[in-house]
Amino acid sequence: MKNSSNNKVTIYSKGYCPYCKAAKRILQAKGIEYVEIDVEVNPEKMTEMLSRSHRRTVPQIFFGEQHIGGHDDLVRYYTGRAA
Repeated sequence: MKNSSNNKVTIYSKGYCPYCKAAKRILQAKGIEYVEIDVEVNPEKMTEMLSRSHRRTVPQIFFGEQHIGGHDDLVRYYTGRAA
């Protein structure tokens, strides 16, 4: 299922992370609005991210409640190919 406009997109990130920046560029290029949660600025959100994704790395991207994964997973989601 591709993201539809009624799914809230959430991206857990860190400001310095190049993969986070690249993932946000992909979403922006597709005209997808997202809520960014910086887990460095809000360290309590790291626990939330871990609970939702079962992963420690950023970015972690969600379309609604559907966990897409990280940058490479987002590329694969849209293209069917590895990043």
